[in-house]
Amino acid sequence: MIPRFLSEGPALLLKRSISVLVVADTHLGVESALDSAGWHLKSSSESRLQRILNCIEVTDPDLLLILGDLKHSVPRITWQEHTELPEFLDAIRRNVDLRLLPGNHDPGIERYMEAEEILNKNGVIIDGTGYLHGHTYPSPDLAGHLIVAGHHHPVIHLYDEVGCSLRGTPAYLLSEVNEKKLRMVETDTPTRLLLVPAFYEYAGGIDIRTIPESGISPLGSLRSEAHYRPSA
Repeated sequence: MIPRFLSEGPALLLKRSISVLVVADTHLGVESALDSAGWHLKSSSESRLQRILNCIEVTDPDLLLILGDLKHSVPRITWQEHTELPEFLDAIRRNVDLRLLPGNHDPGIERYMEAEEILNKNGVIIDGTGYLHGHTYPSPDLAGHLIVAGHHHPVIHLYDEVGCSLRGTPAYLLSEVNEKKLRMVETDTPTRLLLVPAFYEYAGGIDIRTIPESGISPLGSLRSEAHYRPSA
């Protein structure tokens, strides 16, 4: 299996017996939170939806899998989310089957999704690959598999000779993980982790070199030298 990295996203296509289109951290409704902090921005939910639909069009997947943080506000649902989520989700459903691995920003999302569309937050295996949002310890069932996760918003910073860096570039991070620290049984086949960058274009992120020390999640327990791929 060779992953296909989509610059239209960032998004990822994985294909064995079925094709799975993966996006992470769309953070629908984030503008409401920014507004309360004094940043007044027009909603970009429609443009994010169009980017997802473009990814669907160019890949024709069997399934769209959102790796959590579909929406943004916690613990309550904002009026923006309440008004935008139904249309956003229905537009996707008209084109492809949809599943969500709920993230830490998704409390209340069950009001807008069917029960069968919401998967176990600790992870599932689909067509031989493990998936979860990334804020929890993974299910032991994922040991020995490639685990694809969001949550971390991985980026890479390129520095000049005086140590200055521009805005981080979204990147994918691939590494083996430390099964013991993740409370997983060690297997003959190493458990690998592929972190997917945030779909929301202004999400920011964590430099891939500092993720192991960030403490952002249990999945930061990387065992071997990581490899990255810019998202575009």
